[in-house]
Amino acid sequence: MAQSLMRGHPQRLVEHALDVSTSDQCIAIVNDTTSANLRWANNTLTTNGVMHTVDVTVIAFQGAGNSSVSGTAASLEQVTALVESADRAALVADEAEDRAELATGTTDSDWDEAPGQTSIQVFEQFATQLGEAFSQADAERRILYGFVFHEVTTTYLGSSTGLRLRHVQPTGHYGCTGKDAALTNSAWVGGATRDFSAVDATAMASQLATRLGWGERRVELPAARYDTILPPSAVADLMVDAYWSAGARTAADGQSLFSRPGGGTRIGEQLVDAAVRLYSDPAYAGLECEPFVVAGGSSDRSSVYDNGLPLGPTDWIREGRLTSLMQTRQTAALTGQPTTPAVDNLVLEVAGATGTEADLVAGMEDGLLLTCMWYIREVDPQTMLLTGLTRDGVYRVEGGEITGAVNNFRWNESPIELLNRYTQASGTVPSFSREWGDDYFSRTATPALRIPDFNMSSVSQAL
Repeated sequence: MAQSLMRGHPQRLVEHALDVSTSDQCIAIVNDTTSANLRWANNTLTTNGVMHTVDVTVIAFQGAGNSSVSGTAASLEQVTALVESADRAALVADEAEDRAELATGTTDSDWDEAPGQTSIQVFEQFATQLGEAFSQADAERRILYGFVFHEVTTTYLGSSTGLRLRHVQPTGHYGCTGKDAALTNSAWVGGATRDFSAVDATAMASQLATRLGWGERRVELPAARYDTILPPSAVADLMVDAYWSAGARTAADGQSLFSRPGGGTRIGEQLVDAAVRLYSDPAYAGLECEPFVVAGGSSDRSSVYDNGLPLGPTDWIREGRLTSLMQTRQTAALTGQPTTPAVDNLVLEVAGATGTEADLVAGMEDGLLLTCMWYIREVDPQTMLLTGLTRDGVYRVEGGEITGAVNNFRWNESPIELLNRYTQASGTVPSFSREWGDDYFSRTATPALRIPDFNMSSVSQAL
């Protein structure tokens, strides 16, 4: 069938892959994605665009081995080439240590439906408001730079064992940096969304103006430990990193903070403050994600053999105790724990916490309000010590009010330690990790946290 005729029927690519494979078993995954974006600089829209891609992954299982081959493919001929490559590689593949029986099941009721899609019209309200924000910024000598992005990915997963699963995933985010005319004062606002219906460009620009106003007074501070409020975006930065470190295999091998001295994992141990709950739930309102495993390859946190397994609410930390780690069926057998695969969202809650970031500021006598973090890197996996820089606004708090901006810092902290040392928390709200949200992990909900001794280890010259 010609490529043009395949548009709107990705299921046919799945069925074709399963039909032509000569391996013992086969899984085919098709991701049909449409995306739209706007970018702006110097108070002017610079680019906009819409893209459509179809990505296919074929996993061939032959004997005790398997091979996964991925590529862009929108025609039957292109899929055939991927299948043939996977089949050939599976014939000579080594025995897979995560080998397991493939999941079985029935066909989703919406399997035959066309893929979801987005268009540039998703930004219609936002773009109108943005034009007005540009005019106000010009008049008040501010400069705005930023982007918005929205995509809808429809996943079709089929297997030779009868699975036919479909999921539509909308993903969106926005980010805007504001600067003064001299380019010496910078602030950032950003967030995640499913559909842009509630994203207000006017409010975004107003928040930037407020933060740039805070930055008109600048105070130089030395490196030290400071009473610091981390907003939900910064907390998301840290929690995503902690989540990615929570592989059961890595822990069982003694290579992470979740490893028990002498062997095994720390599942069941009191790890952080008893009020803390860190969990994932595919059905969490506003953060909905795939309710089944989709794995294009095997790693210490995922297995191609687990494709199609159902996902449900999973507590990683509950009442401060380490409850689960990311487990494939193979690692679950090794550790004697339930199979708890990764889920594509993350929620942090502190029992009894209410109020907002602004309420935490109002209760602070002398300290700092951070905006966001960037260039986060792991220093020591055994303690989960991370390092990074602050960016686009660190503000001085005095007597419950923000009185100016301070210089940026390099910081060194462990997110797990912070969940023991915090003194206050706000209510949990949808958040957006600036470091990881653009490309990797945008579905988070976190509180703001007040840390009494956050380690600003050195001064940074970055804006």
